[in-house]
Amino acid sequence: MVCLGNICRSPLAEGILKDKLSDKNYYIDSAGTAAYHIGCSPDLRSIEVAAKNSIDISDQKARKFKINDFQRFDKILVMDRKNLSDLKRLAPSDKAANKLSLLWENNEVPDPYYGDEDDFNAVFEIIDRACDTFVGKLLNR
Repeated sequence: MVCLGNICRSPLAEGILKDKLSDKNYYIDSAGTAAYHIGCSPDLRSIEVAAKNSIDISDQKARKFKINDFQRFDKILVMDRKNLSDLKRLAPSDKAANKLSLLWENNEVPDPYYGDEDDFNAVFEIIDRACDTFVGKLLNR
């Protein structure tokens, strides 16, 4: 799961997907394309909306996406087109670039950073539905 700073959307997406795929057959992580918040906990509003939905993301720490993530992960789900474009430019091969896609199919997950609690609630709902769709496709291979 990738967004810009790895403190709002992608930590939520990581937590939600881990909740939906709770078995140990999957390794789920998140990162940001920018290095603004490396080592920081998720935004308090993300922590709160996750907790309100019985998901604990408080132990996550922001990290920057690394080139070797293309090797570490089979699928890299991105929150918006700008970050998707940035990662496509970093991809070392077509095979690596083909691992990239928007989490919410052809839509962007809006960045709630400059918003309020309602924006974080809306983003949680979007990510939750997008993860349901992803899990459905993953398990119905």
